[in-house]
Amino acid sequence: MLPPTDRLDVLVRLLGAAPAEQGALATARDRVEEGRRQAPPVPPAPTSAVPRQLPADVPAFTGRTARLADLDGVLDGNLVGTGPRAALIAGTAGVGKTALAVHWAHRVAARFPDGQLYVDLRGYDPRQPVDAGDALAGFLRGLGVPATGIPAATAERAACYRTAVAGRRLLVLLDNASTAEQVRPLLPGTGTCVVVVTSRDALAGLVARDGVHPVHLGRLGRADSLALLRRLAGPGVPAGTASRLAERCAGLPLALRVAATPHFAAELHDRPGLDAFDAGGDPRTALRSVFSWSLRQLSPAGAGAFQLLGLHPGRIVDSAAAAALAGVPPAGGRALLDELARAHLVEPAGAGGYGMHDLLHAHSVDLAGQLAGDVSAAALDRLTAHLVRTATLAAATLFPHDLPGVTGESTVDTPERAQRWLDRERAALVALSGTRAAVELSRVLWRYLEVGGHYRDALTVHTAAAAHDDADAHTNLGAVHWLLGEHHLAEVHFGRSLRGHRTTGDTAGEARATARLALVHERLGDHEEAAARLRDALAMYQAAGDRHGEAAQLLNLGFTYHRGNDYAKAETQLRCAANLFAELGDRRLEGYALGNLGAVESLTGRHDQALAHLRQALASCVAAGDRGGEGSAHGTIGAALHRAGRHHRALGHLRRALALSRATGECGLEVETLNTLGDVLLATGRPDAAARRFAAARALAERTGDRHGLAGALDGQERSAGRHLSTAHR
Repeated sequence: MLPPTDRLDVLVRLLGAAPAEQGALATARDRVEEGRRQAPPVPPAPTSAVPRQLPADVPAFTGRTARLADLDGVLDGNLVGTGPRAALIAGTAGVGKTALAVHWAHRVAARFPDGQLYVDLRGYDPRQPVDAGDALAGFLRGLGVPATGIPAATAERAACYRTAVAGRRLLVLLDNASTAEQVRPLLPGTGTCVVVVTSRDALAGLVARDGVHPVHLGRLGRADSLALLRRLAGPGVPAGTASRLAERCAGLPLALRVAATPHFAAELHDRPGLDAFDAGGDPRTALRSVFSWSLRQLSPAGAGAFQLLGLHPGRIVDSAAAAALAGVPPAGGRALLDELARAHLVEPAGAGGYGMHDLLHAHSVDLAGQLAGDVSAAALDRLTAHLVRTATLAAATLFPHDLPGVTGESTVDTPERAQRWLDRERAALVALSGTRAAVELSRVLWRYLEVGGHYRDALTVHTAAAAHDDADAHTNLGAVHWLLGEHHLAEVHFGRSLRGHRTTGDTAGEARATARLALVHERLGDHEEAAARLRDALAMYQAAGDRHGEAAQLLNLGFTYHRGNDYAKAETQLRCAANLFAELGDRRLEGYALGNLGAVESLTGRHDQALAHLRQALASCVAAGDRGGEGSAHGTIGAALHRAGRHHRALGHLRRALALSRATGECGLEVETLNTLGDVLLATGRPDAAARRFAAARALAERTGDRHGLAGALDGQERSAGRHLSTAHR
């Protein structure tokens, strides 16, 4: 025992110490005393208590083979003396993190003869999270430490805990953690222990600083979802009902367990969104409550961002869109998405985008509906402005000749980035056509939607824009009707566009509407009228100095002369068009011109030359993602191969053309391809099969008014009947 300070001073003076020596000894005495006060008490020796704290195993546990193997790997990778072996199971709410951890723990419990410790840290719970000190007290009691031996301070409890578990083979399950600080004091200091942590947060600090192995837990796949449903609900659930339930549950085991209850299937259609997932009012299995606990751990800005995401009309959002919704700079949008991703409230969807599964999205939409009207209106205005502006820049990158003069810094400044962004945001942009942005979207997106074969989306956008009586929108809408084989509707809209542009004196718009109207006349069989209107359009483009428009009308004239069997004029126009497009750098339309030139060359017996041009056309269309052009190129290659006597090689190209025409809905291509398939089948001695193709082509041509295609189908039917009769006579 140290003497009191005053007695030490007297004793030192009596021994003859100098004043400086007296001061040094007093300081040393104080340091020893301070050290004794700070030293943790020596814990009592561990008792023979063996804790068995695991919750019951999960009934009907299904799937997760790869994740169980990950946990086995952590268990088997023992590095004694370097700290505990630890894994973090992280994933979104309801994905089955606790179920996986508990199921695995029961599988391996026998490998831990000194017991298993468990605590629900309540990081995501209606109650307050468990303090690390309280969790340590519970562990120490479980290890046999009497209450009088448990220190008061958290740091001292942690030291006592590490001492108590040193050298023991224990499994420690730390369930439902919210922060790294909540977990760190509970980590043993010995490699004989194994720790499994579960959290909705990625807890990157534990991974980086404490060497915890991350185990990401995703949603169940369709097969495992159906298997879990059947195990829970029994074999009496019809296959169709089980499939609908699995799809509704978005691969979340918690939702699937609720769905397996007897009442759920009956309420599937009556209670949309999350309403059916209330599990009889139990907040721990009601999805809306479970999701809400994730939001409590977010910053106010992060929680607000999740709510605002429900306003987005699409299902994928990037940092720029998140920033627009929240009204913050782009860097702020990235920070918000990073926070939501760490909490597993959004998940990566490729190319910098993030998405949500259906149930989380429904929760976000519900929350967005609670926003004040002026707040949601302002956020939607910012988002709409961002999406339209970016769509304009992307379309100008892909089709600079259609949107000349559009410039600006953006993330869509290469064709690959522009195409990827438009493909990802297409659903959102189409949804925005129901707003006052409809006219602008029609003007910006028409070429992208046409080239991509997205005719139904184009119909939605242009119909909404035409409701504003915009002349350009009527041209765009007429073009879609033409592609879909609705030629009389196309003629109506082109006529409205033509009148509108003439009224306003818009010569460029008048030229485009005139050219489009000409193609209707061609399809309806009036080649002379079509050529006359195309020559008018060509003159207007030449007068305006629009060389790209001029090249387009040379291409259209060449096609019209070809369909009218004037091959010499067709070839002249098509060569001029190909050269001009090459000079202007439009490889896609250069390919169109070469493809049409190849068709003419094939018809005039120059098969090798034709196929060379046609393969060049196919390559340019594939490179541009032009599905309609790709289908047309395959069809024309098939026809050229047929004329060259290579019938079996022709069939592959024709089947690809038919598939593309049906995927896009381009009726003219489908009629032409069916007729060519009939010709090939006739040439290979299958008149019955040929007759079926000609009959299908005839029915479609009659419905759409395609006179050129109808003539080919009728001729094919006659030839099929004649071939069948001659075969029968033999």
